[in-house]
Amino acid sequence: MKAGIVGLPNVGKSTLFNCLSNAKAQSANFPFCTIEPNIGVVNVPDDRLVKLEELVNPERVLPATVDIVDIAGLVRGASKGEGLGNQFLANIRETDAIIHVVRCFDNDNIVHVDTTIDPVRDKETIDIELQLKDLESLEKRIDRVKKNARTGNKEAQKELDVLEKVKAGLEAAVSVRAIELVDKEREEYIKPLQLITDKPVLYVCNVDENSAVDGNDYVKALKEAVKGENAEVIILAVGTEADITELETFEERQMFLEDLGLVEPGASVLIRAAYKLLNLQTYFTAGVKEVRAWTINIGDTAPQAAGVIHTDFEKGFIRAEVITYNDFVTYGSEAKVKEAGKMRVEGKEYIVQDGDMMNFRFNV
Repeated sequence: MKAGIVGLPNVGKSTLFNCLSNAKAQSANFPFCTIEPNIGVVNVPDDRLVKLEELVNPERVLPATVDIVDIAGLVRGASKGEGLGNQFLANIRETDAIIHVVRCFDNDNIVHVDTTIDPVRDKETIDIELQLKDLESLEKRIDRVKKNARTGNKEAQKELDVLEKVKAGLEAAVSVRAIELVDKEREEYIKPLQLITDKPVLYVCNVDENSAVDGNDYVKALKEAVKGENAEVIILAVGTEADITELETFEERQMFLEDLGLVEPGASVLIRAAYKLLNLQTYFTAGVKEVRAWTINIGDTAPQAAGVIHTDFEKGFIRAEVITYNDFVTYGSEAKVKEAGKMRVEGKEYIVQDGDMMNFRFNV
């Protein structure tokens, strides 16, 4: 599962990527500095792992991860191939969610492709290009479905009705994710098309250091513009975050954050938000060899969760022994949890909950 960072050129995408990832993407003050998409595997911050490490004292700790893709800046006309647009739009299509970075700061030393700072306009520029690309994909599908619908195929007619509704929405500059559809219609007819504006989106307002806590008028304007999208908006001083990551010790970073009035790096907030945006959650395994956070989809069953460790675990699944994270912390060890009668045995139908601690029994 991958989240792609998108936005206009020079809004701070690659700098943000560098904050999130150990990879160092090239970053410079001119458009198209990023050509090939950079992919970073980013650890998901989780205080529960710190507590489990204290209790279990394992040889190693492995956090959950999420893939972040840094995609080059889009420009007006990208849907028609401007500025290597087709290549960049293809890169976005391959992601599962969008992190849309919007410039919300003034700085005469950093050029803006449209010369002035207007986050609402910038957001709409990106939206329009993505919507136009989706419209192109949709029209191709409509042409094919129409032929079947003309033969009296009722299923094709149903699909055509849904496609025409989505087309009308896109033509009215409404992203697919904001078009009201029955879940079954979206799942059967829209999801297979992998439309870019159907992907969930998270907006990142890139602000200056003084606006890192409360935002500014640019942020207020963007929040007002997206309030109908049911999308999260995060405030991040990306340049300042980059400075924080350069500090060598945890103590230095904490002092810097305290001076800004922040409890934790904004990058940590963003990573957790991206994890949630991708519909992901975590379960744990804990032993003396390792404490590990495993990534699964929200709604996955116990066998599916077991399959993340190894496909044999899913194929030969017998049962799962489950402890809630809170019970493990309360009693301090697996043995004491068992003594207290707080360990549960769950079967194939069990829906795994975020923070479950699990042992799997299987037979291959």
